[in-house]
Amino acid sequence: MMGRSASHVTLECALSTRPNIALIGEEVAEKKQSLAEIVSYMADIVAQRAEMGKHYGVALIPEGLVEFIPEFKTLISSLNRLLANEIHALVLKALKRADSKVEYVSSLLTGHTAEVFASLPLDFQQQLILDRDSHGNVTVSQIETEKLMGMMVAAELQKRKKLNKYKGDFNFITHFCGYQGRSGFPSNFDANYCYALGHVAAAIVNAGLTGYLCAISNLAQPVFKWKPKGVPITSLLNIEERHGKQKPVIKKALVDLNGPKFLLFFRERSRWAHQDAFVYPGPIQFYGPEEITEATNFHIRSLL
Repeated sequence: MMGRSASHVTLECALSTRPNIALIGEEVAEKKQSLAEIVSYMADIVAQRAEMGKHYGVALIPEGLVEFIPEFKTLISSLNRLLANEIHALVLKALKRADSKVEYVSSLLTGHTAEVFASLPLDFQQQLILDRDSHGNVTVSQIETEKLMGMMVAAELQKRKKLNKYKGDFNFITHFCGYQGRSGFPSNFDANYCYALGHVAAAIVNAGLTGYLCAISNLAQPVFKWKPKGVPITSLLNIEERHGKQKPVIKKALVDLNGPKFLLFFRERSRWAHQDAFVYPGPIQFYGPEEITEATNFHIRSLL
């Protein structure tokens, strides 16, 4: 699912569809879960469902998951430093074969960071080394996280099979719900929301104000109860370090692990893991009863 720096989309989709597995990056960071622990958790559910004769399932993974895994963050930071070194960069450029480049970088890494890098499939080792942005950093957004997790879960289940701890046959199919997830028809809520924001923008410009963010609150209520407002952008800024300098930035809005939506997900996910509790929300409705045309996440809010 889309969401490099936050897992809101994954959480919302999980509540709407009830998959067997949904990983929330903020929870991974909070619990300091390792890549091996995440893979083991997923493999456990696959194996348990296989014992129940359920050789199928769905897992939702946020695209930015790797950035929340502590050891992966350390690995990426180490690679960025190594590959910023001009000597290492020249050696890598001179090496023709991709696997030779991987071997060279592997020889430079030490300790647990080297172990994490070695545990990754060759394709992803190469991706971490060869795909860099204009600043020479790893392009995390280009890492096919869903494919990486699928391959590592498959390898874990293969180990268990040799130990007679798993008797199924695991095959995975991945799909990145990216652009098609944000290119569908706007719902009535979307249209009303953007129309209302336009009104706020016009009011702020008419008042001769600048440096304001247009916002609407009370969105869970009917449209006539919405509250338009202008928020000074300076009130949202925090001073954080960027490229070695202190700069004013808007703090990332991450999933609240103490909020009602995550707590609902936390309460229900064990049941969803083993039962077939799948829900098909259906297509967007433009006409009909108000609860299906105007309300957002109607069935979710009824559970809350």
